[in-house]
Amino acid sequence: MNTNTIKILERFFKKSTIFKYTFKFDSAYKRSTGSVYFVSDNLQVVKVKIPLTYKNRNYKGTLFGGAMSSATDPIFMIQLITILGENYVVWDKAASIKFKRPGNQTMFADFILSDEFIESIKTDIANHNEKTYKLHVNITDKSKAVYAEVEREIYIASKDHYKKKKSKRKTV
Repeated sequence: MNTNTIKILERFFKKSTIFKYTFKFDSAYKRSTGSVYFVSDNLQVVKVKIPLTYKNRNYKGTLFGGAMSSATDPIFMIQLITILGENYVVWDKAASIKFKRPGNQTMFADFILSDEFIESIKTDIANHNEKTYKLHVNITDKSKAVYAEVEREIYIASKDHYKKKKSKRKTV
């Protein structure tokens, strides 16, 4: 879904509703077998469910690690793009996942960005133009036992700084 379509939808729906249903109908995200089942009104809390199904079972009958990784892939980046707005550039640079135990049931991931963290991003970017952050999310069962730890590396820059940096690369 492009930004113009989202702007039109924002006239009629809350951003949290658009966020949730964008993932529901996005074909790439649907293939991850993850589903966004909760989005707070301020978009700072997003909850994902990864059910164990025939589509994501591995050879051992447990949740395929790639399904866990891909279900967590775009969430932090899209949360930050939406929360920070058009004056910032946000890219997902890298990811790592540490598996703690085999996923033999439905898994969950809660993506939480505090008010303090959002304000620290704005301050950091105002002072330094760009920064890379390491964000963490655990993949758990319903009792919150950890099955995997995911780290995402997110690059954030002011839009003006990013444009200047990009134009320098083209001239070299």
